Amino acid sequence: MTVHSIQSKAAASQRWDAIDVARGLAICAMVVYHFSWDLSFLKLIATNILQVPAWRWFARGIAGSFLLLAGVGLALAHAQGFRKAPFLRRLAKVGGAALAVTLVTFFAFPESYIFFGILHCIAVSSIIALPFLRLHPALTLAVAVACFVMPWVFTSPALDQPWLDWLGLGSTDPVTNDYVPIFPWFGFVLSGVAVGKWLLRLRETMVLARWRATNWLSKGLVWAGRKSLPIYLTHQIVLLAVLYGVLQIVGPNPAAEARPFIAECEANCVEQNGQPGLCRSTCTCIAENLRQSDVWRKILDGTVTAEDQTRISRTAQQCLRRAP
Repeated sequence: MTVHSIQSKAAASQRWDAIDVARGLAICAMVVYHFSWDLSFLKLIATNILQVPAWRWFARGIAGSFLLLAGVGLALAHAQGFRKAPFLRRLAKVGGAALAVTLVTFFAFPESYIFFGILHCIAVSSIIALPFLRLHPALTLAVAVACFVMPWVFTSPALDQPWLDWLGLGSTDPVTNDYVPIFPWFGFVLSGVAVGKWLLRLRETMVLARWRATNWLSKGLVWAGRKSLPIYLTHQIVLLAVLYGVLQIVGPNPAAEARPFIAECEANCVEQNGQPGLCRSTCTCIAENLRQSDVWRKILDGTVTAEDQTRISRTAQQCLRRAP
């Protein structure tokens, strides 16, 4: 073993400000995404971000970055050999936090609670990744690629059992607010392990390992990276509390409030005449007209009477006549 190799492994076992900055950026991106999700969920904005591909890819990118960094950290932390006590302490923290998320969401959202989200994936992946710490980075990367492609080449209805949902190889995704199954996401952890082991071979690793944050921005990101777990566990409580207070003051966005009615109207319309374009414009017209009347509140509350239904039908006929 060369002097450079010994020094790199010694440096790797120390905490890197650079890694903490990267994790801090990821946690900031996550807060931005959840803030936008909360605005959409509370109908404070018209956009439903779950239906916007760019937002979905943004969320996947954030999850992937956390898992990648978990793999890098695993490789660097155990560069001089497996450190049992620190590993078990970290696993207990992440696993305990994952269990807390499951319990809280089970009572808050029983029909879509989080049973295998990002923290669950990090905890389980950290255990499964341990044998790869001894393998060549190229082999680890090859297995990572296999994990990425597995859901594309192998899924089976036989794996749709609830107790196997954590694998991610069923024919349908379960209903949950955060779903990060082993396949394909374990591939990011293994990629991180390969990157971490590759870093140990570079002479530049010593410079990167010894870099320290010096300005307020980098120091702030280092702090966020080191406090990523408590931030993850508490930020949604703060965001929802603040935004719910805003909702009480300004009320829901009219377009967002009308979204469920328009969606149901479009579905019924398409089923009857099969013209999506006509149905979309007609249903939007109906919602815009009804929002100006007292019937709209009854629609939202589900207290529509027979007389109200007649007014809705007349409005629909007027909108159909105006349609191009």
